[in-house]
Amino acid sequence: MRAFMRTFWRAALIGTIAFAPQVSSAEVRIKDIANFEGVRENHLIGYGLVVGLLGTGDKLNSSPFTRESIRGMLERLGVANLEGSDLKTKNTAAVMVTAKLPPFARRGSPIDITVSSLGDATSLRGGTLLITPLTGADGAIYAVAQGAVATSGYRVEGNAATVVEGVPTIAKIENGAIVEKEIDFNLFQLDSIRIALRDPDFTTADRMRDAINARLGPKAAEVLDSGTVEVWVDGKANVADTIMAVENLTLTPDSVARVVVDEKSGTIVMGADVRIAQVAISQGGLTVRVQENYQVSQPGPVSYGGGTAIVTGAPIQIGGSTVVVPETEIDIEERDGSFTILRGDVSLQELVNGLNAIGVGARQTIAILQAIKAAGALHADLEII
Repeated sequence: MRAFMRTFWRAALIGTIAFAPQVSSAEVRIKDIANFEGVRENHLIGYGLVVGLLGTGDKLNSSPFTRESIRGMLERLGVANLEGSDLKTKNTAAVMVTAKLPPFARRGSPIDITVSSLGDATSLRGGTLLITPLTGADGAIYAVAQGAVATSGYRVEGNAATVVEGVPTIAKIENGAIVEKEIDFNLFQLDSIRIALRDPDFTTADRMRDAINARLGPKAAEVLDSGTVEVWVDGKANVADTIMAVENLTLTPDSVARVVVDEKSGTIVMGADVRIAQVAISQGGLTVRVQENYQVSQPGPVSYGGGTAIVTGAPIQIGGSTVVVPETEIDIEERDGSFTILRGDVSLQELVNGLNAIGVGARQTIAILQAIKAAGALHADLEII
């Protein structure tokens, strides 16, 4: 059977099945699989107003926060006596502004922002964001945003039809915010650098330690846990130089055998280390198709919807109505199941070939993988998304 399955070495499953690359032969840089402590982005958020819209802003009756924001803004700008006034503008929209503060961003540096509608505005196209403070998780203001928004989508509305392309209620402003406060972090205060693996694994952490020690000297790095490696910095060494030397070192990361299944699209991704114990697979069954057809029964032309007529002195009951008569067709198709035996310690390629041998598609493969996992024969993590 093993020789038979190898004849299908280049066959592909019906559907979409992706093969993960051979992890054992991939050399990657440390900077591509790990993050350095302190060298990261910080999220910012703010609330503001977009003005200048062509009648596509919030409806103030259904968006009271927009109405109160407009009133408060105008009062701060010196426009008084607005209490009790009936605002009916359609050119303003309340928005949430988000941004990412890059690591080591200095005061005065520009950053990109994203503007998203908060109310019932239909489009932000052509609007201008008014000055909006952006705060961090600690509540402090780190940047201030303002500028003309640029949307990639549009909305065209008529009396009987509406055309929407993309999402016109989300916009971006390139370099739309200016950093006003820096993150208080100094590399030169560090005695050591901690490297956090994005996919924690003890084997990968051990290989990273060996690569660093080979470059910086023995006992320069140690493994703290499956996701953290600590690198000690010499008192006279430059921390930035140490990071630059470490982040470009290459190693071979290890990974857990995993099968990822996307049931919505029928996509299956299998890792190279997936193994299957000896198991017999059968595919086949009963298919029942039920089709409903509807026929219209039309009465003759002398029908008048029912009643009694007198013809030559004798009463005759005449009449009729149009009715729908359902007709059901049932088709039953039965296929004999066929068995394919996968022997012990089957590799990924042999698994695919074995499934091809019994002619299953991607969605049948998903059910088979779930059954193999339930039987305890799939030596890998089965993740369904």
